[in-house]
Amino acid sequence: MPAGGRPTVRSRRLGTALRQYRHAAKLDQPQAAEIIAASQARVSRLESGHVTARVIEVRLLLDAYGVTDPEVRSKLEELAKHSKKRGWWLEHAAHLRPDYLDHIALEDDATYIRQWQPTLVPGLLQTPAYAEAVIAAGPGYVAPEVLEQLVKVGEGRQVKIGEGGASYTAILWEAVITHPLVSIDIHRHQLATILEIGERKNVTVQVLPFSAGALAATTSAFSSFSFDAEPVVEAVTLENLRGTSVLEAPEDLTAYANMYDLLRSAALAPDASARLIRDVWRSMKEE
Repeated sequence: MPAGGRPTVRSRRLGTALRQYRHAAKLDQPQAAEIIAASQARVSRLESGHVTARVIEVRLLLDAYGVTDPEVRSKLEELAKHSKKRGWWLEHAAHLRPDYLDHIALEDDATYIRQWQPTLVPGLLQTPAYAEAVIAAGPGYVAPEVLEQLVKVGEGRQVKIGEGGASYTAILWEAVITHPLVSIDIHRHQLATILEIGERKNVTVQVLPFSAGALAATTSAFSSFSFDAEPVVEAVTLENLRGTSVLEAPEDLTAYANMYDLLRSAALAPDASARLIRDVWRSMKEE
Protein backbone atom coordinates (compact mmCIF):
# COMPACT_ATOMS: atom_id res chain seq x y z
CA MET A 1 0.00 0.00 0.00
CA PRO A 2 1.29 3.54 -0.69
CA ALA A 3 2.73 5.28 2.35
CA GLY A 4 0.08 6.34 4.83
CA GLY A 5 -2.68 4.66 2.79
CA ARG A 6 -2.71 7.70 0.49
CA PRO A 7 -2.31 7.16 -3.26
CA THR A 8 1.09 8.28 -4.49
CA VAL A 9 1.24 10.16 -7.76
CA ARG A 10 2.96 7.15 -9.34
CA SER A 11 0.41 4.59 -8.10
CA ARG A 12 -2.40 6.88 -9.27
CA ARG A 13 -0.86 7.25 -12.74
CA LEU A 14 -0.55 3.48 -13.00
CA GLY A 15 -4.10 2.91 -11.81
CA THR A 16 -5.50 5.45 -14.26
CA ALA A 17 -3.72 3.75 -17.16
CA LEU A 18 -4.94 0.28 -16.13
CA ARG A 19 -8.51 1.56 -15.89
CA GLN A 20 -8.33 3.19 -19.34
CA TYR A 21 -6.97 0.02 -20.95
CA ARG A 22 -9.64 -2.09 -19.20
CA HIS A 23 -12.37 0.18 -20.57
CA ALA A 24 -10.82 -0.03 -24.05
CA ALA A 25 -10.92 -3.82 -23.80
CA LYS A 26 -14.60 -3.64 -22.73
CA LEU A 27 -14.00 -5.59 -19.54
CA ASP A 28 -15.49 -4.85 -16.12
CA GLN A 29 -13.78 -4.99 -12.73
CA PRO A 30 -15.07 -8.47 -11.81
CA GLN A 31 -13.53 -9.82 -15.03
CA ALA A 32 -10.25 -8.05 -14.28
CA ALA A 33 -10.32 -9.56 -10.79
CA GLU A 34 -10.58 -13.06 -12.26
CA ILE A 35 -7.52 -12.41 -14.42
CA ILE A 36 -5.30 -11.71 -11.40
CA ALA A 37 -7.14 -14.09 -9.05
CA ALA A 38 -8.10 -11.27 -6.72
CA SER A 39 -11.22 -9.56 -5.45
CA GLN A 40 -13.07 -6.80 -7.26
CA ALA A 41 -12.20 -4.56 -4.33
CA ARG A 42 -8.50 -5.03 -5.05
CA VAL A 43 -8.97 -4.10 -8.70
CA SER A 44 -10.87 -1.01 -7.62
CA ARG A 45 -8.07 -0.02 -5.23
CA LEU A 46 -5.43 -0.74 -7.88
CA GLU A 47 -7.19 1.57 -10.31
CA SER A 48 -7.59 4.32 -7.72
CA GLY A 49 -3.94 4.04 -6.69
CA HIS A 50 -4.74 3.14 -3.09
CA VAL A 51 -3.00 -0.21 -3.56
CA THR A 52 0.28 -0.68 -5.40
CA ALA A 53 0.01 -3.12 -8.30
CA ARG A 54 2.59 -5.89 -8.48
CA VAL A 55 4.51 -6.27 -11.73
CA ILE A 56 3.00 -9.70 -12.39
CA GLU A 57 -0.51 -8.21 -12.00
CA VAL A 58 0.34 -5.47 -14.48
CA ARG A 59 1.61 -8.02 -17.00
CA LEU A 60 -1.44 -10.26 -16.67
CA LEU A 61 -3.86 -7.35 -17.00
CA LEU A 62 -2.08 -5.86 -20.01
CA ASP A 63 -2.07 -9.29 -21.68
CA ALA A 64 -5.82 -9.57 -21.14
CA TYR A 65 -6.42 -6.00 -22.31
CA GLY A 66 -4.51 -6.63 -25.53
CA VAL A 67 -1.80 -4.06 -24.80
CA THR A 68 1.24 -5.23 -26.77
CA ASP A 69 3.25 -2.01 -27.24
CA PRO A 70 6.59 -2.76 -25.50
CA GLU A 71 7.16 0.89 -24.56
CA VAL A 72 3.75 1.15 -22.88
CA ARG A 73 4.24 -2.12 -21.05
CA SER A 74 7.74 -1.16 -19.91
CA LYS A 75 6.55 2.22 -18.62
CA LEU A 76 3.71 0.72 -16.60
CA GLU A 77 5.93 -2.03 -15.20
CA GLU A 78 8.42 0.63 -14.10
CA LEU A 79 5.62 2.51 -12.35
CA ALA A 80 4.68 -0.71 -10.53
CA LYS A 81 8.29 -1.26 -9.48
CA HIS A 82 8.85 2.28 -8.26
CA SER A 83 5.42 3.42 -7.05
CA LYS A 84 6.63 3.15 -3.45
CA LYS A 85 10.13 4.43 -4.21
CA ARG A 86 11.36 6.83 -1.54
CA GLY A 87 12.35 10.08 -3.20
CA TRP A 88 14.93 12.49 -1.79
CA TRP A 89 12.18 15.00 -0.99
CA LEU A 90 10.60 12.72 1.62
CA GLU A 91 13.45 13.63 3.96
CA HIS A 92 11.67 16.99 4.21
CA ALA A 93 8.12 15.59 4.22
CA ALA A 94 7.35 16.92 7.69
CA HIS A 95 7.53 20.46 6.30
CA LEU A 96 5.79 19.84 2.95
CA ARG A 97 2.13 19.61 1.99
CA PRO A 98 1.06 16.29 0.41
CA ASP A 99 0.09 18.07 -2.82
CA TYR A 100 3.56 19.63 -3.04
CA LEU A 101 5.06 16.16 -2.63
CA ASP A 102 2.96 15.04 -5.61
CA HIS A 103 4.25 17.96 -7.68
CA ILE A 104 7.87 17.10 -6.88
CA ALA A 105 7.30 13.43 -7.71
CA LEU A 106 5.93 14.45 -11.11
CA GLU A 107 8.99 16.62 -11.73
CA ASP A 108 11.27 13.77 -10.70
CA ASP A 109 9.64 11.34 -13.16
CA ALA A 110 9.19 13.74 -16.05
CA THR A 111 11.08 13.78 -19.33
CA TYR A 112 9.48 17.09 -20.36
CA ILE A 113 8.43 19.89 -18.01
CA ARG A 114 6.67 23.03 -19.21
CA GLN A 115 5.67 25.93 -16.98
CA TRP A 116 3.69 29.13 -17.38
CA GLN A 117 4.18 31.74 -14.67
CA PRO A 118 2.53 35.19 -14.82
CA THR A 119 3.56 36.46 -11.38
CA LEU A 120 6.71 34.84 -9.98
CA VAL A 121 9.94 33.32 -11.22
CA PRO A 122 9.21 29.53 -11.38
CA GLY A 123 10.70 27.44 -8.58
CA LEU A 124 12.95 25.55 -11.01
CA LEU A 125 14.65 28.86 -11.85
CA GLN A 126 14.66 30.53 -8.43
CA THR A 127 17.82 31.50 -6.58
CA PRO A 128 17.86 30.63 -2.86
CA ALA A 129 17.61 34.32 -1.94
CA TYR A 130 14.60 34.85 -4.23
CA ALA A 131 12.90 31.71 -2.90
CA GLU A 132 13.47 32.78 0.70
CA ALA A 133 12.08 36.26 0.05
CA VAL A 134 8.96 34.94 -1.69
CA ILE A 135 8.22 32.31 0.98
CA ALA A 136 8.76 34.83 3.79
CA ALA A 137 6.32 37.23 2.12
CA GLY A 138 3.53 34.62 2.14
CA PRO A 139 0.31 35.02 4.12
CA GLY A 140 1.32 32.65 6.94
CA TYR A 141 4.21 32.70 9.39
CA VAL A 142 7.00 30.32 8.47
CA ALA A 143 9.49 29.46 11.23
CA PRO A 144 13.15 30.08 10.27
CA GLU A 145 14.04 26.38 10.41
CA VAL A 146 11.08 25.51 8.15
CA LEU A 147 12.00 28.29 5.75
CA GLU A 148 15.50 26.85 5.51
CA GLN A 149 14.10 23.40 4.71
CA LEU A 150 11.78 24.80 2.03
CA VAL A 151 14.65 26.60 0.32
CA LYS A 152 16.69 23.37 0.37
CA VAL A 153 13.80 21.51 -1.25
CA GLY A 154 13.69 24.15 -3.97
CA GLU A 155 17.39 23.65 -4.65
CA GLY A 156 16.88 19.88 -4.71
CA ARG A 157 14.15 20.24 -7.34
CA GLN A 158 16.60 22.04 -9.63
CA VAL A 159 19.19 19.24 -9.66
CA LYS A 160 17.43 17.19 -12.35
CA ILE A 161 17.28 20.17 -14.71
CA GLY A 162 20.89 21.02 -13.95
CA GLU A 163 21.96 17.47 -14.81
CA GLY A 164 19.98 17.46 -18.05
CA GLY A 165 17.54 14.84 -16.79
CA ALA A 166 14.53 16.53 -18.37
CA SER A 167 13.74 19.02 -21.11
CA TYR A 168 12.46 22.19 -19.42
CA THR A 169 10.58 25.11 -20.97
CA ALA A 170 9.41 28.14 -18.98
CA ILE A 171 7.24 30.99 -20.22
CA LEU A 172 7.21 34.08 -17.99
CA TRP A 173 5.02 37.14 -18.34
CA GLU A 174 7.08 40.28 -18.94
CA ALA A 175 5.99 41.68 -15.56
CA VAL A 176 7.92 38.91 -13.81
CA ILE A 177 11.09 40.31 -15.39
CA THR A 178 10.44 44.05 -15.24
CA HIS A 179 8.57 44.49 -11.94
CA PRO A 180 10.58 43.17 -8.96
CA LEU A 181 8.60 41.65 -6.11
CA VAL A 182 11.79 41.39 -4.04
CA SER A 183 14.71 43.72 -3.43
CA ILE A 184 16.56 45.05 -6.49
CA ASP A 185 19.75 43.22 -5.52
CA ILE A 186 17.94 39.88 -5.22
CA HIS A 187 16.03 40.51 -8.45
CA ARG A 188 19.17 41.41 -10.41
CA HIS A 189 20.87 38.23 -9.26
CA GLN A 190 17.73 36.29 -10.16
CA LEU A 191 17.71 37.71 -13.70
CA ALA A 192 21.37 36.81 -14.15
CA THR A 193 20.58 33.26 -12.99
CA ILE A 194 17.70 32.95 -15.47
CA LEU A 195 20.05 33.97 -18.28
CA GLU A 196 22.66 31.46 -17.13
CA ILE A 197 20.20 28.55 -16.82
CA GLY A 198 18.59 29.49 -20.13
CA GLU A 199 21.86 28.75 -21.94
CA ARG A 200 21.64 25.04 -21.10
CA LYS A 201 20.77 22.76 -24.00
CA ASN A 202 17.81 21.23 -22.18
CA VAL A 203 16.32 24.57 -21.07
CA THR A 204 14.23 27.11 -22.98
CA VAL A 205 13.10 30.39 -21.41
CA GLN A 206 10.60 32.64 -23.18
CA VAL A 207 8.96 35.90 -22.16
CA LEU A 208 5.35 36.70 -22.98
CA PRO A 209 5.44 40.44 -23.75
CA PHE A 210 2.94 43.04 -22.60
CA SER A 211 1.99 43.41 -26.26
CA ALA A 212 0.32 39.97 -26.07
CA GLY A 213 -2.49 41.75 -24.26
CA ALA A 214 -5.09 39.87 -22.25
CA LEU A 215 -3.63 36.46 -23.05
CA ALA A 216 -1.50 36.71 -19.89
CA ALA A 217 -4.67 36.93 -17.79
CA THR A 218 -6.38 33.96 -19.44
CA THR A 219 -4.99 31.37 -17.04
CA SER A 220 -3.10 31.24 -13.76
CA ALA A 221 0.26 29.53 -13.28
CA PHE A 222 0.46 25.88 -14.30
CA SER A 223 2.98 23.15 -15.03
CA SER A 224 2.62 20.26 -17.45
CA PHE A 225 4.54 16.99 -17.47
CA SER A 226 5.37 14.27 -19.98
CA PHE A 227 6.97 10.97 -19.03
CA ASP A 228 7.97 9.40 -22.35
CA ALA A 229 10.26 10.16 -25.28
CA GLU A 230 7.50 12.25 -26.88
CA PRO A 231 6.22 15.45 -25.21
CA VAL A 232 2.61 14.32 -24.84
CA VAL A 233 1.11 16.01 -21.77
CA GLU A 234 0.21 13.37 -19.15
CA ALA A 235 -0.30 15.49 -16.01
CA VAL A 236 -0.87 19.15 -15.14
CA THR A 237 -0.51 20.92 -11.81
CA LEU A 238 -2.23 24.17 -10.88
CA GLU A 239 -1.03 26.49 -8.13
CA ASN A 240 -3.58 28.15 -5.86
CA LEU A 241 -3.88 29.64 -2.39
CA ARG A 242 -4.72 26.29 -0.81
CA GLY A 243 -1.96 24.32 -2.53
CA THR A 244 -1.42 22.46 -5.78
CA SER A 245 -4.04 20.52 -7.73
CA VAL A 246 -3.12 17.67 -10.08
CA LEU A 247 -5.18 17.25 -13.27
CA GLU A 248 -5.12 13.97 -15.21
CA ALA A 249 -8.42 13.85 -17.11
CA PRO A 250 -7.85 13.72 -20.90
CA GLU A 251 -10.01 16.79 -21.58
CA ASP A 252 -8.06 18.82 -19.00
CA LEU A 253 -4.71 17.73 -20.41
CA THR A 254 -5.78 18.70 -23.93
CA ALA A 255 -7.00 22.11 -22.78
CA TYR A 256 -3.75 22.97 -21.01
CA ALA A 257 -1.58 21.60 -23.82
CA ASN A 258 -3.46 23.88 -26.23
CA MET A 259 -3.14 26.81 -23.83
CA TYR A 260 0.60 26.32 -23.56
CA ASP A 261 0.90 26.27 -27.35
CA LEU A 262 -0.96 29.61 -27.49
CA LEU A 263 1.33 31.14 -24.88
CA ARG A 264 4.46 29.84 -26.59
CA SER A 265 3.34 31.15 -29.99
CA ALA A 266 2.69 34.61 -28.54
CA ALA A 267 5.92 34.70 -26.49
CA LEU A 268 9.19 36.17 -27.68
CA ALA A 269 11.66 33.72 -29.19
CA PRO A 270 14.31 32.46 -26.74
CA ASP A 271 17.03 34.78 -28.13
CA ALA A 272 14.73 37.81 -28.02
CA SER A 273 13.61 36.84 -24.52
CA ALA A 274 17.24 36.67 -23.37
CA ARG A 275 17.91 40.12 -24.84
CA LEU A 276 14.93 41.57 -22.98
CA ILE A 277 16.03 39.99 -19.70
CA ARG A 278 19.60 41.21 -20.24
CA ASP A 279 18.41 44.75 -21.02
CA VAL A 280 16.31 44.85 -17.85
CA TRP A 281 19.26 43.50 -15.83
CA ARG A 282 21.56 46.18 -17.25
CA SER A 283 19.08 48.97 -16.58
CA MET A 284 18.72 47.89 -12.98
CA LYS A 285 22.49 47.63 -12.64
CA GLU A 286 22.94 51.16 -13.93
CA GLU A 287 20.45 52.48 -11.40
